[in-house]
Amino acid sequence: MKITKLLLFGAMIAGSAIVMQACGGSSEPKKETKTEVVKASTSSFAEGEKIYLAKCIVCHQANGEGIPGAFPPLKNSDYLFADKVRAVAQALNGSNREIVVNGVKYNAPMPQQVGTKEEAVAVVNYVLNTWGNNGGTITLEEVKDVVIDPRI
Repeated sequence: MKITKLLLFGAMIAGSAIVMQACGGSSEPKKETKTEVVKASTSSFAEGEKIYLAKCIVCHQANGEGIPGAFPPLKNSDYLFADKVRAVAQALNGSNREIVVNGVKYNAPMPQQVGTKEEAVAVVNYVLNTWGNNGGTITLEEVKDVVIDPRI
């Protein structure tokens, strides 16, 4: 009887440890698996697509090629790939500056498109990885110093 109680007690301790580990009770830092990263990216890309379809598609078009001479392309855009932080800042604050994309000048102002850094990161990550773009991603940590213009 004593051995049965000891075995039962040991099983309860082991089970508790497993539950604590599974629920994040471990003191060890959690390592993201590749699957978790893909799920997070997929979720973020879905949010970015939703924003793009609501805010960006009119100027940059469904194919990301923009309107020649009026609105710059996002597909294969050297300007976009050159500075992802700038892309997030422009989505957040808009832009009134002349830009050169793939050798072509664009002067049309871009109004603010989103209200949060999370939304800006989502839409920029979507654009960086759509229409054959292989632009990687940007994180909230990378844009922590981007200031949201209070005048907008």
